[in-house]
Amino acid sequence: MMRLKDKAAIVTGAGSGFGEGIARTFAAEGARVLVADIDEANGRRVAGDIAGAVFHRADVSVNANVAAMVAAAVDAFGGLDILANNAGVAQERGPMLDFGEDAFDRLYAVNVKSIYLTAVHAVPALKRRGRGVIVNIASTAAGRPRPGLTWYNGTKGAVVTLTKSMAAEQAPDNIRVVAINPVIGETGLTAAFMGGDTPELRAKFTATIPLGRMSRPGDVANAALYLASDEAEFITGACLDVDGGRSV
Repeated sequence: MMRLKDKAAIVTGAGSGFGEGIARTFAAEGARVLVADIDEANGRRVAGDIAGAVFHRADVSVNANVAAMVAAAVDAFGGLDILANNAGVAQERGPMLDFGEDAFDRLYAVNVKSIYLTAVHAVPALKRRGRGVIVNIASTAAGRPRPGLTWYNGTKGAVVTLTKSMAAEQAPDNIRVVAINPVIGETGLTAAFMGGDTPELRAKFTATIPLGRMSRPGDVANAALYLASDEAEFITGACLDVDGGRSV
């Protein structure tokens, strides 16, 4: 039996990395998926590979874009059951005082303001269903911050706190809100987090992960599948570490 049969889902940042993995896994388990991404070429590529998926270009830091994204999902699928807030940007690894104000504003707009905007537009749609799930992709950076990524770490700390507070507030409406905290992953953001990409740098980072490798899209996608499914119907406010033991 498919675990998300006939569920309607939005996955942001679904044109690559963790988001692509989540979109493909949700669809394989029966969900109808709106693939949202600012990268139109890759978003269309992913949606084109998934039967019944719809692509919608959206900058999740822009109110009108998010409103249109949610409306597109409701129009295409007749409602909304699951929102996976995956879209995010990285901080180029470096000293905290060398990070410019414009870069700071963009980082917080994409990683934090997007949680607010998607809630504003998606929660009413979830309420109309009588239940729903929001899965926020946070990071082990929230609880085990690495030097050189201070402002990024702060955005993910915000996502964890918002997840818990949203969960408490939305529970009476049967809307669950959960988070996933991946360790550094094998995605398009890897080089930015590490300050480059060499075998030596990879070895330095994987040495901090007890299971000895970075996270992969499938790791995060499988966790998101469980949390979004009815199997997790009594789980809300939880932040699941998918980190190979990094946070132990």
